[in-house]
Amino acid sequence: MSNNALQFQEYEYAMPQPNAERIRQSIVYKLIFILGIDPKDATPENWLNAAMFAARDLMTESFLHTRRAHESQRKRMVYYLSMEFLMGRAFTNALINQNLYEPFAQAFKELGLDLGEISEHEADPGLGNGGLGRLAACFLDSLATLRIPAMGYGIRYQYGMFKQEIVDGQQVEKPDLWLDNDMAWQFSRPNKRFLVHFGGHCVHFDGKVTWQPAEQISAIAYDEIVPGFGAQVANPLRLWTAHTGDLFDLSKFNRGDYFAAMEQQQKNENIANVLYPNDDTNEGKVLRLKQEYFLVSASVQDIIDRHLCRFPNIKTLADEVAIHLNDTHPVLAIPELMRVLMDEHHLPFDEAWAMCQKIFSYTNHTLMSEALEKWSVNLMLNLLPRHLDIIYKINSVFLEQVKASGYDDDFVRRVSIIVDEHDGQQVRMAWLAVIASHKINGVAKLHSDLMVSSLFADFAKLFPERFTNVTNGVTPRRWIAVANPPLAALLDKYLETSDWRIHLDKLVKLNEFSGSLQVQQEFADVKRAAKVRLADYVERELGIKISPDALFDVQIKRIHAYKRQSMNILHIVHRYFQILDNPNADWQARVFILAGKAASAYHEAKHTIRLINDVAKVINNDSRVRDLIKVVFIPNYSVSLAQLIIPAADLSEQISLAGKEASGTSNMKFALNGALTIGTLDGANVEIHERVGDEHSFIFGNTVEQVEALYARGYNPYEFVDNDPDLRRVFHAIANGHFSPEETSRYSALMHNGDHFQRYADFRAYVDTQLKVDAHYRDQAAWRKSAIINIANMGYFSSDRSIEDYCRDIWYIKPLTEQELPNNGRG
Repeated sequence: MSNNALQFQEYEYAMPQPNAERIRQSIVYKLIFILGIDPKDATPENWLNAAMFAARDLMTESFLHTRRAHESQRKRMVYYLSMEFLMGRAFTNALINQNLYEPFAQAFKELGLDLGEISEHEADPGLGNGGLGRLAACFLDSLATLRIPAMGYGIRYQYGMFKQEIVDGQQVEKPDLWLDNDMAWQFSRPNKRFLVHFGGHCVHFDGKVTWQPAEQISAIAYDEIVPGFGAQVANPLRLWTAHTGDLFDLSKFNRGDYFAAMEQQQKNENIANVLYPNDDTNEGKVLRLKQEYFLVSASVQDIIDRHLCRFPNIKTLADEVAIHLNDTHPVLAIPELMRVLMDEHHLPFDEAWAMCQKIFSYTNHTLMSEALEKWSVNLMLNLLPRHLDIIYKINSVFLEQVKASGYDDDFVRRVSIIVDEHDGQQVRMAWLAVIASHKINGVAKLHSDLMVSSLFADFAKLFPERFTNVTNGVTPRRWIAVANPPLAALLDKYLETSDWRIHLDKLVKLNEFSGSLQVQQEFADVKRAAKVRLADYVERELGIKISPDALFDVQIKRIHAYKRQSMNILHIVHRYFQILDNPNADWQARVFILAGKAASAYHEAKHTIRLINDVAKVINNDSRVRDLIKVVFIPNYSVSLAQLIIPAADLSEQISLAGKEASGTSNMKFALNGALTIGTLDGANVEIHERVGDEHSFIFGNTVEQVEALYARGYNPYEFVDNDPDLRRVFHAIANGHFSPEETSRYSALMHNGDHFQRYADFRAYVDTQLKVDAHYRDQAAWRKSAIINIANMGYFSSDRSIEDYCRDIWYIKPLTEQELPNNGRG
C-alpha cells in the first residue's frame, strides 16, 4: 500500500461523528461554497439542496465502505434490472436510515428553519409509475439494509412518465420536470460510458457472425446511493442517460440548416426522455424497444466490466453474478449477454447459453396474456438484427429438446418463443425469460399457483423445478418511519423496542394490546391527526372541505379496468341514490378518495378518471346529501402523496377481479398503517386475510374458480344488470348522462363495454359488504381493535423477508457480515 493510500485510509476512519453543530456548519458551507448563494437570499429549495449535499457526504462514507467490502471480499453480486424505480423523495428516508434525522432537524432549528417544511420541497424522482417500480424501490432499501451485495440498474428519465393535471375533469399529461431544481443527490459518472448500437445488418462468414450496426448512442451513468437502515451499507442504483453529442452535424449547422444539424441527436436522446412512451404508433414502438435495449445493453456491459475488474476470467461469470429481470421489460438482457459472450469473448453458443441459464432469474407480474410483451420480428430485424438471430438460435435449440422429449407439434407451437399472429410473427418476451431463467417467481401465493396452472402451464411440465413464489413486501422504514412518525412512536412505546424497523415480525406483540382502551385511544389520536393533515391538503389544493370524522375510504393505484375503479364508482353512485331515497336513515359519513394515473394511450382508463370527477362534481355540490358523501380525486399520484394518504385511510379498497392482480403492495401499506381491507380473494389479499382473519377484514366477490366458470359459460353482464334493480338504476343513470348532462352519451360506451372484468357480477356482494363496513365502523372500539390487529399481523409482509427469500431460493447470495464491513462510526 502506498503512503498516500495509507494516509487516506487513516483519515477515512478518523471521520468525526456528525452532530447538529457540524451538520449546521456543513449545510451553510455547501450553500455558500457549492451553490454560491448568500444565506440571506436562500430559498427553501436552496437550503434543501445544501442539506442534501451535506447528507450525501455522510452517506458516501457508507457507500465507499460497502464498495470496498464488495471488492475485497469478492462476494457474489446480484444486479436488479427494472424499467421502473419509484423511489419517492430520498432525503428524509436517507436521514432516517442513516440515523441522522434528529441532528439534521436540530441543525435546521438552529438556522431558524424547519426540517419538515424544507424537505417538502424535494421533487419526487420521475423514475417509475406503479407497483412494479415501488416494489423495486422497496427491494433496493431492503438489499442495503440486509447488507446484500447488490446494484440496481434503470434509466434516468428526463421527464418521468408525466405530470397529471385534471382539467374539466379530464387527465391532461404535462412533462414531469423533476430535474429542474437540480436536487443534489445523484453522482454523475461520466467515465462510466458505454456505446449502444442499433440497426444495420449481420455478416455471416466462416462460422462467425459480425454485427455491423447503423447507429450508436452513448449511455452515461448517474449513481443514486441507496442507504440501508443502520448506516452500515449503501448500495448504488445506476441510472443511464443518453448522450449523442457526437451526432451533432457541424457541417449542416455551419450551412445554416440548424434543425437538421440536431435532428439525429434529438431523436436518439428521446430514448431517456419519458417512461413508457406511447406505443400506439409504429414510431412509439420503435422508441420503446430502443429504450429497453438501451437499458440492458449499457447494464450488461457494465456488469461484465465490473466482473472482470474483480475476476480475471469471463468463464466464472455465472459463479459470481446473478441478474434479475423485473418483469419482461429487461428481457433483452438475455440475447445481449449472449451476444457479448459469443461475439466479444468468443465463447461457443452452448457454453454461453449454459452460463445464461445460471445467471438469469425472472419475476412475472401479470397473469393477463395481453399484458405480456411481444415484439414484431420485423421490428427487431430492423433494430436488433443480431439479437433476433440469437433468439432464433435459442428457440431452435430449445424446440429440438422439446421434440426429443416426445411432445407433439401443438405443444411445440405453444412453447415456441416465435409465434405467428394476424399481424405477422412476434417474439414472446415472457417465453424467452422462462426458457433462459433458472428461476421464475410469482409475487403472491395465489399468483404463483395460477402462473403454474394457467399462463406457464406448458413450461411447468418442462421445468417444474424452476417455478417458485416470493410474496411481495414493503419496507417499514419508508411506510411507517417516514410516512407515519406518530405511529412509529406508538409502536416504539408499546413494543418497547425500535427493532421492528428491521424485524417487522416483532409487531406481533401488538396483538396483546388490541383490546386496551388506552392503546386504542392513542391509535385513534394518531389516525385522526393523519386525517386532519390529509383534509387540510385536500382543502388547500382542491378547495374541497372534508371532515376527519368521516370514514376515509381510499383507492389509490394505477387506473386500469382490472383494478375496477369503475366498480368503486358504481357503489358511490348507489350510495348517493340510497341517501336521496332515505335521507333520515342512520348513514355513516364517508369520504371516497381516489388517485392514480392512466397510461396516456389507455382511453378507457382516462374515461374512468373523467367519470370519477363528474360524479364528484354532482355529489359534492348536492346539498341534499349533507356531506354524508364526499368524492375526491387527488391529481398526480406519487410516493409523496401516498405517504400523506395511506396513514389517513380507514378503509383500503383492493377490489380487483380475482385472479388478475398479481400481488399488490398498497394492500400491505394500508394494513401496516391500520386501515382495514375491503377486497376480493386476489393477489396478496389472500395472505393478508389469512393473517388478520374474517373479523378484521372484508372479503367479497367471486373466487378465481367462480370467475373462470362465468367466463366459460359465456359471461353476460346484462344478466346481472337486469336482475338487480339497484345496479340497473346506477347503470342507466351513468350511461344516460345523469352525471354528464352536457353530453348524455359520454359514458355509454364505458358502461356497455362487455364488462370483461365482471364488475357487474360482483356489484351486489360489494355493496352488501360495504354495509358491514358501516356497521363495524360505528363500533369505534371494535374498529380500532381491528386496525391494531391488522398492524400487528403484517410482519410477514416486509420487503426484508421478500429479499431473504430471493437470496436463499433464487440468487444464492449471502450478505456481508459485520466483520467484513469496516465500521464507519455510525453503525
